Amino acid sequence: MARVLVTGGAGYIGSHAVRALLDAAHTVVVLDDLSAGHAASVPEAATLVRARIHDRETVTAALREHGIDAVMHFAAWLSVAESVREPIGYYQNNVVGSLSLFAAMADAGVRLLVFSSTCAVYGEPTSVPITEALDTRPINAYGETKLAVERALPHLERGFGLRSIALRYFNASGAHPDGTIGEDHHPEIHVIPRAIDAATGGTPLQVFGEDYQTPDGTCLRDYIHVCDLAEAHLRALDALAAGQPSGTFNVGTGQPHSVKQVIDTVTEVVGSAVRWTPAPRRPGDPAVLYASSDRLQRELGWRPKFGSLATIVQHAWRWHQTHPQGYRTAPTT
Repeated sequence: MARVLVTGGAGYIGSHAVRALLDAAHTVVVLDDLSAGHAASVPEAATLVRARIHDRETVTAALREHGIDAVMHFAAWLSVAESVREPIGYYQNNVVGSLSLFAAMADAGVRLLVFSSTCAVYGEPTSVPITEALDTRPINAYGETKLAVERALPHLERGFGLRSIALRYFNASGAHPDGTIGEDHHPEIHVIPRAIDAATGGTPLQVFGEDYQTPDGTCLRDYIHVCDLAEAHLRALDALAAGQPSGTFNVGTGQPHSVKQVIDTVTEVVGSAVRWTPAPRRPGDPAVLYASSDRLQRELGWRPKFGSLATIVQHAWRWHQTHPQGYRTAPTT
């Protein structure tokens, strides 16, 4: 079993990866500055180090102290719209921070990395479903920063032997089926929790654009269950530990759903209508994004367990019911 440092492990996706790692009997150290993550999402079985990835000395010390074998790197800013407004911050956090982390890994002799990338590296796709062979042409700073890190990885492998797998995933959604961990952003930026909030008396959901060239005029996205995403990270870690070469993989279901389909599904699951209002398109939002995960399935043996949109919404709704104010009033895991 490996000793794994998870950066951003108190965040949404990172916390689910931590749970999956612990369930697989790995030893886990979470490194998170808690600027967006939640200490309550970190299980007692994991060690929490509160620090920024930019702090090379602290990260190096944590890697050495805990005898870390591999790193899963989730710590990043993640809003497409915000990245359009604040590109300097995104480069500072996502690129400069990642390079500082990698320098610490070099200092500590850690040579295995699973990197959290994104489908935003593809920009406006010229064909769908999107395969890894498609040109990478990001149209926002978020996608550019993730691609910049990806492009650094082969040089780091040549320079100090860092082997890595980058996972380009699509719209992470849902929550752990047992309802103990889930999505809690402030403010919330993702459509499913915002739709649930709108269906339960919260602010009406804004639908950004109804004039896309799609069947109902709203964006089409590939919603991947966060636990399936966590499983992909475990498969990547196992592959690297077994000596497989570095690589890049898409993680998605291959089934696109529109924003209006999400609204309909949330309405059905929650049992009350999602109140919504039309809004202009957001800069940097492609019309259609959905994945081919054939390479991941073929080479790493990954399969999604929670492929249906209804299941994803049901699990997100369970989290909302048990944590109506998020981790602020929730019991710890």
